[in-house]
Amino acid sequence: MYRNEWMTVREDEIRRQDGSRGIYGVVDKPHYALIIASEGDRLQLVRQFRYPLGLSRWEFPQGTAPGRADQDPKTLAARELREETGLAAGSLVELGVLDVAAGMSSQRGTAYLATELTRGEPDREPEEQDMLAAWFSRADVDKLITSGELTDAQSLAAYALLLLHERTR
Repeated sequence: MYRNEWMTVREDEIRRQDGSRGIYGVVDKPHYALIIASEGDRLQLVRQFRYPLGLSRWEFPQGTAPGRADQDPKTLAARELREETGLAAGSLVELGVLDVAAGMSSQRGTAYLATELTRGEPDREPEEQDMLAAWFSRADVDKLITSGELTDAQSLAAYALLLLHERTR
């Protein structure tokens, strides 16, 4: 139905369990990586304008490989972290896999915890020109969530994975 550099929209003819026919619209996007960079009690967030919402929002760094390419999720995570924040991680620990919107999209992502960080300069894509990166205490991240300033579903789910990871260590 539609294709661009970041996604494909398709319409599938389906047969339901009762035998009747129908259609299902699907947004195909490549696997993404989301990174929670942690330094002591602080977490790194990025703020950028999200065109579909018409808003700038705080979220954890995340993204896909250019041109819908498939890339090893851990390699992708390292690239996205460096690109958006300038940080390089000495350790990347997988927290889990997330489904973006399973009712309409095939996209899945892998969340990582990044530690042993070294600083550098971001190398942002043209769409990320307005992006800001900042450190927040855990208490401030919680406030961003409860105040509705951090509403990105993937970031919220990854934060839950981080909390579960920390409980089981």
